Amino acid sequence: MRNQSGSSGLLTTLVGRDDELRTLARHAEAARAGQAGLVMLHGPAGMGKTSLLRAFTTGAACRGMTVLHGTCRETDAGAGYSGVRELLGGLGLGRGDAHRSPLLDGLAARALPALTADPVGHATAAYPVLHGLYWLAARLMAEQPLVLVLDDVHWCDERSLTWIDFLLRRAEELPLLVVLARRSEAEPLAPAVLADLASQRCPTVLRLRPLDRDHVGEMVRRVFRATAAPTFVARVTAVSGGNPLTLARLLDELRAEGVSPDADGERRAAEVGSHVLAGSVRSLLERRPPWVRDVARASAVLGEECTELVAALAGVPAGTVEEALHVLRRAGIVAGDRIDFVHDVVRAAVLDDIAPADLAELRTNAALLLSDAGRPSEELAGQLMLLPVLDQPWMAGVLRDAAAQAEGRGAPEAGVRCLYRVLEMTPDDVAVRIRMARALAESNPPEAIRLLQEALSLAGDVRTRAQVAVQYGFTCLAVQESPSGVRVLEEVLTELSTAVGPEPGPADRELRTLVESVLLIVGTDEKATIGAVRDRAARLTVPPGDTPAQRQMLAMTTVLTAMDGRDARATVDQARRALRVPGVELEPWSLLSASFALTLADEIADAQYALDLMLQYGQANAAVWTYVLGLSTRALFHHGVGAFPDALADAQTAMEIIGEERWGDTAVLPRVALATALVDRGEPERAEQVLDGIKRGRLERFVIEYHWYLAARAFARWARGDLQGALDLFLACGRSLEESRISNPAFLPWWAEGAVLLTLLGSPGKARELAASGSELAERWGTNSSLGLARMARGVAAPGSTGIGHLTEAVALLGDSPARATEARAELFLGHAHLKADDPRAAREHLRAAAGLAQRCGALTLGDSARKLLVAAGGRVRRMTTSPLDMLTGMERTVADLAVTGASNRAIAESLFVTVRTIETHLTSVYRKLGVGGRTELSTVLATRNPSGRKPPAWVSQARGRD
Repeated sequence: MRNQSGSSGLLTTLVGRDDELRTLARHAEAARAGQAGLVMLHGPAGMGKTSLLRAFTTGAACRGMTVLHGTCRETDAGAGYSGVRELLGGLGLGRGDAHRSPLLDGLAARALPALTADPVGHATAAYPVLHGLYWLAARLMAEQPLVLVLDDVHWCDERSLTWIDFLLRRAEELPLLVVLARRSEAEPLAPAVLADLASQRCPTVLRLRPLDRDHVGEMVRRVFRATAAPTFVARVTAVSGGNPLTLARLLDELRAEGVSPDADGERRAAEVGSHVLAGSVRSLLERRPPWVRDVARASAVLGEECTELVAALAGVPAGTVEEALHVLRRAGIVAGDRIDFVHDVVRAAVLDDIAPADLAELRTNAALLLSDAGRPSEELAGQLMLLPVLDQPWMAGVLRDAAAQAEGRGAPEAGVRCLYRVLEMTPDDVAVRIRMARALAESNPPEAIRLLQEALSLAGDVRTRAQVAVQYGFTCLAVQESPSGVRVLEEVLTELSTAVGPEPGPADRELRTLVESVLLIVGTDEKATIGAVRDRAARLTVPPGDTPAQRQMLAMTTVLTAMDGRDARATVDQARRALRVPGVELEPWSLLSASFALTLADEIADAQYALDLMLQYGQANAAVWTYVLGLSTRALFHHGVGAFPDALADAQTAMEIIGEERWGDTAVLPRVALATALVDRGEPERAEQVLDGIKRGRLERFVIEYHWYLAARAFARWARGDLQGALDLFLACGRSLEESRISNPAFLPWWAEGAVLLTLLGSPGKARELAASGSELAERWGTNSSLGLARMARGVAAPGSTGIGHLTEAVALLGDSPARATEARAELFLGHAHLKADDPRAAREHLRAAAGLAQRCGALTLGDSARKLLVAAGGRVRRMTTSPLDMLTGMERTVADLAVTGASNRAIAESLFVTVRTIETHLTSVYRKLGVGGRTELSTVLATRNPSGRKPPAWVSQARGRD
């Protein structure tokens, strides 16, 4: 006898999956204990993955856990973050008052573009949205363990899968379980992301196998309430292939015909089995009135939609839809609790019976109805993307709008997918290619390059080519092919200058300045192009910086002027102008450029101001690469001015952040900064290990990173006693800088270090020659730091009183500079020179000064050398006063400093782009090392130390009181 729904209920029955349920339960238990896990569930259509997931999420294994369960759909696959909205939609955060939810406090608010149905405003970068979603999940996990279950991930969009990967990378020791289910035979929408997720996150893979004969027999007994003949069970097992969905439809069909599970039933099972699924659905609809079939088709196209829209698409009254759904529910086709099919395979069977042209018309009408209902363009695009041909002009507009919505929520891949369909309609559209390339510049730069090359060949107007060239140049930086970008920019700039003439209008002048500024940026990246770019910059008139393009040009010409090393005062004036454009928010590139130039000119207050602004920008925009670059640069800045503990703190923080990023292995500056700091802590072996971790290919091509790398490697070799190896590296650095036409003596003063090493290796003549050449550059640049370095190099290389005279001048000059650690070295060399001249009293005076300066700088190796020489000079080594803070690592110092400002653990973690658990671990270590019981006592310990006297950045003040 059939039940009320017209089916046996087998579609919701779970048989033969006990092992899989136990595996899922074990992972849930591990998640409760703080062991994050990923389970990937595979199986053919109808194999029971949805029933298994339902049984798991509603069972005892997930009791006391937050369970978020979603299903990806074919019509939503093109929308950005559609999978995320399926998972998190039940939280109600996509509604108008979502910003009031405590779940979206702090940086979690950046998740909102991914959660809303119709994002508004300008385009959102992808990383801030991912970061916001991570913190949203972290807030949920703070309340209780979290289970994320996403079904049919073969239809999941790239950005949602990227977020899951992003979350799992940061989920170590967090109470999280992610379960992803997909059809094994279906081609994923985002195969590369899904494959990478599977390979990198080491998931437990559950492959659902067909039911065996015993389990099939159990299902037969449940349907027929009788013992079945073994031959009948064998037949239905063979016919269904052990597929639970096929088996359920087959058994329902046989029971509806009054067949018994015996030998006669076996023969009928063989006959019915040939069309068990698609055939049974078709046969069922044929036996119903036409309006039932029309409603079924409309529902299959629209998915879970309101009755009114289904009625409009089916061309029937709304009341008829309800009646048709009732009929379909009784037949076991539509689910009992919603306007949706019991299984997607059933939906596919309904659509398979429609002629392709009719199905295309139905989807087109569905898109128009959704438009009339005011739905977001991404929903309309979900229908249009399934059409084989786009042949109506309005469709391109819908897809463009959908792409903009995807970009607005930080899902560039979804937008690009829509724009590829637009190109089918307008194959010569240059603007679309530029837009696609801009969206792909970070996620798929090689494809962006290809699109821009096509755009360059299609663009007939030089102004359009100029816009393409700008994007092409920046994208060449991403793929590390700057020479190609320079070539294109130079060609376009020549064409543009000819077209606009000597007196261009404001718009053309701004465009030309923009192209020129990008040419300087791109050309400065590699040694092969920097020479020609510097020649071009020398011929340009420095702009006032009144427009965005002029501001960019001003910042870049400042850097190139500084590299030339001719006029420090002019460089400072220009850099300050770049920083102080009234009413203009400076971008990171301009801030970094200005800071670089100001550091070389000894203007450390303004340089640090620019770096702090850059870091605040990274915090405010969750721009992690910008933040890491700023931290790494500030670490090198701190090292240069002798604030070694601060340098170590910034470098370790940067390294901790990149450890969770995909691009971490290719990052150069964080490793260089950390290695540089480690050498001065007496850890050269570890410094070399850090440098060995750099995976950037052909590093020797690059102008800035390569030379910093060489210097860091040289200092590590020196500290390990390999003087010749260190000298070779410094000389290689000098040759490479000369090749790059960088002659500023303050940027990696290889010549001064080379002179010291040559002297130590017994070649004072060569040392004096090298020191003399560096002194000429220092005199031209004219800063106290560079002049002091020059005197120090000449003093080390010169014998007797001549050397002492140079070193005495070096100490005086460096004392008036910001270079405290270099001053300590000069004092050390001067004390050593006096000791060799048999003047122990003078030696002791300078060696004590060297030891004191070294201690204040945190230069452990330098201080140890000074104290040893002081003993040799007959001096008494004072007991070193050590602070408990010296026991802290750099990252622990950073966390401790932020903790005493009042920022919560969560706010600190958000600001440093790491997990709350990471902050908790560091604070626990801080408390243990300092012997304090909490933040109040910590504040007392830290109150004695504030070397900079600066107020905490604005973002720290804003973070206080959160959570």
